[in-house]
Amino acid sequence: MQVGDVLRKKTARVVTVRMNETVGVAARLMRANNISALVVKDVVRSEGNTAVGMFTERDVVRAIAEHGAAGVNVKVSQLISVQRLVACSATDSLDQVRHLMNVHHIRHLPVIDNFALAGVISMRDIASAVDEMAASEPKAA
Repeated sequence: MQVGDVLRKKTARVVTVRMNETVGVAARLMRANNISALVVKDVVRSEGNTAVGMFTERDVVRAIAEHGAAGVNVKVSQLISVQRLVACSATDSLDQVRHLMNVHHIRHLPVIDNFALAGVISMRDIASAVDEMAASEPKAA
């Protein structure tokens, strides 16, 4: 099974946050959409909207732990690593993506196809797909 197979079963909407937004704004976006991660985008003159990273619940916790109540005013850009975006494509296998997540200790990956953001896949999405495949296999008698 490939990432694209999983994305086709999910909502097409990907919730994003700009690098210059605050942790408070990002947290409200996650709560309003009942999600635990946002794709971080930056506006680059030559490339338009560019995915540069992921902002997760862990980042919210880190901001509050490091800055106290003032953590809600910290910029998203101060908490994400933009050196190298870890991403996958719709044609990657679930095994490849699971391995990538394990190596980088992450639970959400942006899916980039033809330089465009196609979606987000999570460890939960992979676990659900694997469970679904196992349930559909014929049982040995």
